[in-house]
This record gives sequence, C-alpha cells and structure tokens, in this order.
Amino acid sequence: MSDNTKPRGPFAVESVAWDPWSEGVRYGGKVRVLSNTRSPGSRLKIGVAIEELPPGKQSCVFHYHLLEEEHILILSGSATLRLGEERHAVKAGDFVSFPAGDPSGHCLINESEAPCTFLIIGDNDPNEVCVYPDSNKIMVRAIGRMGAEDIFDAAATKDYWDGEKADIPAGS
Repeated sequence: MSDNTKPRGPFAVESVAWDPWSEGVRYGGKVRVLSNTRSPGSRLKIGVAIEELPPGKQSCVFHYHLLEEEHILILSGSATLRLGEERHAVKAGDFVSFPAGDPSGHCLINESEAPCTFLIIGDNDPNEVCVYPDSNKIMVRAIGRMGAEDIFDAAATKDYWDGEKADIPAGS
C-alpha cells in the first residue's frame, strides 16, 4: 500500500481550516476539504468536503457530471436546490444524489437569511467530463493529470472527419 493510500487515523473536522472562495457577487462560500487532509498532495478516489454557503450566494456553476457521482447532505440552514428545470427547498437533514450521466444539472442557491452548511461527497475521476448547460461549456479533465482541466465552448463542435484528409489516398 502506497503512503498516499495508507489508512490514516481519525481527526477532528474542526481542525481543518475553512478555505474561503468567491467569484463575483453571485458565487462564494467556504469549504473544508476532508478527504485529502491526511494525504497532502494525493487525490483520493472519493472527495469529501463540508461547505458553507452564505445568504445570497450560489454554490457553484449549474452543471452535471458524465463520470462522477455526487451526494449532498444538508447539515444546517436551508437553500434552494436547482435540479434541471425544477427548484426544491432543502433544509437540515435533507439528502440528495446526483448520478453520473444524468443531464438534469444541479446547484444550490441560498435564498435564506442564514448560512447553509452541507456535506458533499463525490467521485474524483481523473477522466471526468462536466457539462455547464447555462453557459454551453464542457470541461474535460486531462487523462492522468488530475486538476488539469480544459473548458470548451460546446457550440464549437466539429464532425469526426473535419480536418482529416479523407479525399487524399493513404500514404500521401
């Protein structure tokens, strides 16, 4: 067993510092990534984090995964789950799953006056493809380069044969 996959002893969640983040006025919050805390520099197959979503913020860009499955458990507060064309009120104790390949799309929006804290668990697939329906983008994670992601405009598609020399004899 390599050192990166060696079982680690228990630790207090509170010992993991919050990592605040934001993008513009719409997105932001803070996160405690638990799954990699005891294996710095490694990337475990399953990601586990606790996130806090402040009032008036959206958790992430509306998206869905082709290879990664996600699960959310609301720990405190409340939010609105945008799931495809539907919106659902979620509160402490509510659980929701997002199966890989389901094109519904999802994100949380905190429309309340108090923070919403949730546990998020999901796959970390090194070959993930993620789709952003609102902005018509596709993220492709480079094979074997976890964290090396490229975002493409989904409207800039090509035919399989575009750019190929189909009308020139082989070997020419």
